[in-house]
Amino acid sequence: MPRRKQPIVIGIAGGSGSGKTTVANAVLKRVGAQRIAFLQHDAYYRDLSDLPPAQRAQVNFDHPDSLETELLIEHIHKLKSWQAVNLPVYDFTTHSRTQRMIHIEPQRVILVEGILIFAERALRELFNVKIFVDTDSDLRFIRRLQRDLAERGRTTETVIHQYLSTVRPMHLEFVEPSKRYADVIIPEGGMNEVALDMVIARIEALL
Repeated sequence: MPRRKQPIVIGIAGGSGSGKTTVANAVLKRVGAQRIAFLQHDAYYRDLSDLPPAQRAQVNFDHPDSLETELLIEHIHKLKSWQAVNLPVYDFTTHSRTQRMIHIEPQRVILVEGILIFAERALRELFNVKIFVDTDSDLRFIRRLQRDLAERGRTTETVIHQYLSTVRPMHLEFVEPSKRYADVIIPEGGMNEVALDMVIARIEALL
């Protein structure tokens, strides 16, 4: 019996609100969601349920240490070996990991999306294709503000405070420097049809 080919691993990085999810959704739609195991780095935030709520809110969620990247790496290795994994489900309103998990079956493409995925060498080296979504900071802030107000139960004041105290400094320290590791840089994210066409063509060629 012929040995199964190892899956292709694609990483999509970029600042908060850059349009990473839009690009990821375009890849899922055009390559075919049934051919893709999709992992979001956001799902791997460390569980803070043992901390008081006020203390949880003080954690720097934009620093690499806030994420259980070692578990993500383990999951990618398992999927590459054609083994299923259970993706954690994180509750952003309480800053805690829920009891629920999402079962992910191995597929020919493993798609990983996250702000800091190129900042970690051990994780970065697992990607066959590295895509960085590059968007102006003002647009990224507006998108983050809209998302956090609508989906994560935050107030305008808390979003602005978090952006100035951790999001912007960590972007400059970790996210922006990681852009140099990208194979492809997509300006304006999912709105860039030409770049998306080239990325999809590359993935199809690898498949």
